[in-house]
Amino acid sequence: MKKQISWDKIKPETQSVWGGETDAFPNRATQTPTVNSVAYSYDDLDEWTLVAKGKKEGHIYSRNSNPTVDVLEEKIRILEGAQAATSFSSGMAAISNTLFAHLKSGDRVVASKDTYGGTSKIFIEFLPQYGIEVKLCDTTDHEQIEKEVAKGCKLLYLETPTNPTLKIQDIQKLSEAGKNVSALVVVDNTLATPINQQPFKLGADLVIHSATKFLCGHSDALGGLVCGNPEQIKKIFHFREINGATLGANAAYLILRGMKTLALRMERHNSNALELAHCLLEHPKIDTVFYPGLDTHPDFDTASKQMKGFGGVLSFSLSGTEDLISTFLTKLNFAHAAAHLGSVDTIVGPPKTTSHVENTVEERSYLGIPENLVRCSVGIENIDDIKTDFLQALDQL
Repeated sequence: MKKQISWDKIKPETQSVWGGETDAFPNRATQTPTVNSVAYSYDDLDEWTLVAKGKKEGHIYSRNSNPTVDVLEEKIRILEGAQAATSFSSGMAAISNTLFAHLKSGDRVVASKDTYGGTSKIFIEFLPQYGIEVKLCDTTDHEQIEKEVAKGCKLLYLETPTNPTLKIQDIQKLSEAGKNVSALVVVDNTLATPINQQPFKLGADLVIHSATKFLCGHSDALGGLVCGNPEQIKKIFHFREINGATLGANAAYLILRGMKTLALRMERHNSNALELAHCLLEHPKIDTVFYPGLDTHPDFDTASKQMKGFGGVLSFSLSGTEDLISTFLTKLNFAHAAAHLGSVDTIVGPPKTTSHVENTVEERSYLGIPENLVRCSVGIENIDDIKTDFLQALDQL
């Protein structure tokens, strides 16, 4: 018998550990089993038919569903306070499937300019090919966004904080604007995580995660997740099961394992990033530091209103030419120069080789992404060691 738990009364720290994992597993296992089976056998054809038609719980083929993946979907559903969730092979699969499942030729989308590079590629290149109009607005010009939404749109896409410029959008205010025209409000919550930000409580309809990042937390698995109401998720799931962007059991297990320490890790990510941001502000080789937890950040008040913590990612621009970035990266001892974020270890790199590697120089300029910007995903190492490492690298420029 399944345990009946009122998860809305349980704290996120406990949800991270126990969400989706309170019922007994086969053979009395205490941890979620990794079910590496493509298909599932039935002795009774009538039962098999009921499962295949969705009239009875069960599995028939792992492109559609898998027991290990089910647990992950339930955990993120609980953490986000959603009614339903589904999974994907990557964060970009989650984003693209969500968009294409809900949009058709003639529809209109309103979004901001400096979303993640892959997302902006969909807006700039792919959706227009299908006859879908996309209006990209200045990310923090809420008045412009509201005006464009008021003209009518099928979908309003928000990303907050943005990657890599760490701008903040007022989810509640913009969700209300979307609701006024019956638009579907989608929020990419990857950088914040459900520990720091709860978009559904602020009016969002769908919440997207690149589970590859902070949810997994260890740079060893790709995955994507989307939460929403059952009708919306069923529509996205159907699109995904046909195009095949399926999350495998091994990746699902690794993400599940990482999520058990999500709340604990985010506490350290939050504090380390804030302290490093303050440290960098004072260095003469740094022009600007972008981090919503700084009271000098233009969106600090909005971030403080809708976030419990400000996240583990910051970015900064170096004083001088773009060439300094290469020198700076080689001088760091305890940071990976890599196209990733959200891991236990510190990771750095410029947008042209990380978040916006798929975009041209011209597209990055249009999207407001400076070429001398360095994105930093601050890890969970000792903060004094992180600061010392960054300062010694900057002092050599």
